[in-house]
Amino acid sequence: MTLAVSLPAKTLIDWAGQRWALESQWLNADGAAPSGPLMVFLHEGLGSVAMWKDFPQQLCVAANCRGLVISRPGYGQSTPLPAGTRWDPDFLERQALEVLPAALAALGVDPQAQPLWLVGHSDGASIALIYASAYRTHVAGLVALAPHCFVEDCTVASITALRQPAVKEALLARLARHLQAPEAVFEAWSGAWLHPDFRAWSIADSIPRIGCPVLAVQGVDDEYGSLEQIRSIARALPGTRLLELASCGHSPHRDHPKALIAAICDFLNQNEGDI
Repeated sequence: MTLAVSLPAKTLIDWAGQRWALESQWLNADGAAPSGPLMVFLHEGLGSVAMWKDFPQQLCVAANCRGLVISRPGYGQSTPLPAGTRWDPDFLERQALEVLPAALAALGVDPQAQPLWLVGHSDGASIALIYASAYRTHVAGLVALAPHCFVEDCTVASITALRQPAVKEALLARLARHLQAPEAVFEAWSGAWLHPDFRAWSIADSIPRIGCPVLAVQGVDDEYGSLEQIRSIARALPGTRLLELASCGHSPHRDHPKALIAAICDFLNQNEGDI
């Protein structure tokens, strides 16, 4: 199947007292059935549309569905984050309950008319879980890649290590290829995660309210979270499908894209019918 990929575009939303231009990209908008699944891709804590690379395209081809990839405020080619921005411990909830609904509305997506399939990675997976718990009828299914459901020592230690001068300098150089203001985003993101008040952050109370099928995926070698992250989802939602990948770190879609795409397609087929 030939995939129709639009050029990244920008859509305006009002949030946090500011007007933001959000970067987004449509995949296969003309090539798949209009009534078929729409996958919305939500990136990691230091991600963007471009940093997904070609994984969304590969998945949309395999699943014969439409895709929408969004860069959150401050990320990718969206309006840059002002220097000195500080995020509160509820920053993930605000992204899920304020930014994502505003972005979908601005992009003309009506989840009430056609529930979404959410594919989130890391912070994006947490955002997807929070959104699905609050908007139960808006989500048809959810794929959580290396989600954060609570804060672990290994997560804090790995993020702390990123702030070491030499490591941070190299990281910012890589991020500068994809983010307009990489240092502002890094400081806001790492500052929130490492704030003492964030150690108590958890979405354990939200997860049981999710009403859609969930596929939760994590690498056995994930340096930012243990397998307890996805296993806690399965305990709260007994129908959850777990995929624990050996020889895999924090990015299953980079380390094992073929196995992951096969698992997601099987998950879609079982919960959406033959797509």
